[in-house]
Amino acid sequence: MNYIDLFAGAGGLSEGFLRQGYNPIAHVEIDEAACYSLRTRVAYHHLKRKGKYDIYVKYLKGEITRKELYKEIPEHLLDSVINLPIGAEFNDKIYRLIDKELGDKQVDLIIGGPPCQAYSVVGRARSSTGMKGDRRNYLYVPYAKFLDRYKPKMFVFENVWGIKSAGGGIYLENMEKLFLKKGYKMQLFELEANHFGVLQNRKRIIIIGWQEGFDLVLPDLKSVRIESDFKVRDILKDLPKIPAGGGKDKYQLYKGKSNDYLEKGMIRNGIDILTQHISRPNTEQDKEIYRIAVTRWNESQQRLDYNDLPEELKTHSNRSSFFDRFKVVAADLPWSHTVVAHIAKDGHYYIHPDIEQNRSLTVREAARLQSFPDDYYFEGVKEGGSRTAAFKQIGNAVPPLMAAEIAKRIKKLIKACTVD
Repeated sequence: MNYIDLFAGAGGLSEGFLRQGYNPIAHVEIDEAACYSLRTRVAYHHLKRKGKYDIYVKYLKGEITRKELYKEIPEHLLDSVINLPIGAEFNDKIYRLIDKELGDKQVDLIIGGPPCQAYSVVGRARSSTGMKGDRRNYLYVPYAKFLDRYKPKMFVFENVWGIKSAGGGIYLENMEKLFLKKGYKMQLFELEANHFGVLQNRKRIIIIGWQEGFDLVLPDLKSVRIESDFKVRDILKDLPKIPAGGGKDKYQLYKGKSNDYLEKGMIRNGIDILTQHISRPNTEQDKEIYRIAVTRWNESQQRLDYNDLPEELKTHSNRSSFFDRFKVVAADLPWSHTVVAHIAKDGHYYIHPDIEQNRSLTVREAARLQSFPDDYYFEGVKEGGSRTAAFKQIGNAVPPLMAAEIAKRIKKLIKACTVD
């Protein structure tokens, strides 16, 4: 089953479909750093298929460079990651690149979701115009053009819950009309990642579309409940303890054994190579606030209200909103609060629960909360990794564990698609 991933990001949605045996024809993404992450993941999957996984391991260990890694990969596979913005100016070029890789194969599925900032409730609140006139409100239009050109049997469109209320609902209404005009019916699902085995409270909209000539009964994704007794601590406790500003990009050893969650969620894969377990440095003032926040949570399960801090620790003039700008990722809960791209700008909303480490989350810890496997390396534009670029990619991603469950549930439908 061949698919195209539009607005691919670092590839979280794609990773889930790959696990279920789908074949990627192309990934299209505007962010250059994310495209390097996608190419590195293309390298991983190719080398694993060819029985040359040891070459990828050498890369994770820092024994070979990115350039040397990519030399092991057929050029057409690396070129299948297309670093261009989707829209009228570049679509023809994107089509040519996809067609070259596609050959005489058929596209069975298109996946992906446009950037969510224009539809996000938080994004609208932060914008002086409420995101009115923002071109990202209309990226479903070029998405529809890809449906019209490649005529996949189905599509999977991911976005935030705010898409329902954005523009008073007009964007979603127009989207449905446009997709129907292109020959596709659609059904919207309001989903929560923690129902799919992800240890994170992440709410997302998944729209599944299908050619109107196909007689399909979609699975009830809303009713999915993957029961779990695991807590957030289960994705933290095997990692080495590091201070603020500590850790290594490549590479470290684990400090503890794996566990059932890490194994079943495909986060640990049997090799003792840990990358990107690296944290940002913090000021002494930040660390003092972190100590207060962690102590309050660990002793009484209460969140820190910014106004309760000693006066000498308050540096923000806004005292009437964002009371919880410092928040602990609670180890004793069944899921964390949502990991968002803002983690790239500061880690105050993602404080590690271990007061001895007294820091914000590392890149690897954030990736684990999103259910990315430990052998998933998040690239920067320049080789050597970029903590900021990695955090941004992780915060914008679809959890692979959630994506895999969705992919599994629509697999039979795609195989069975026949026109009435």
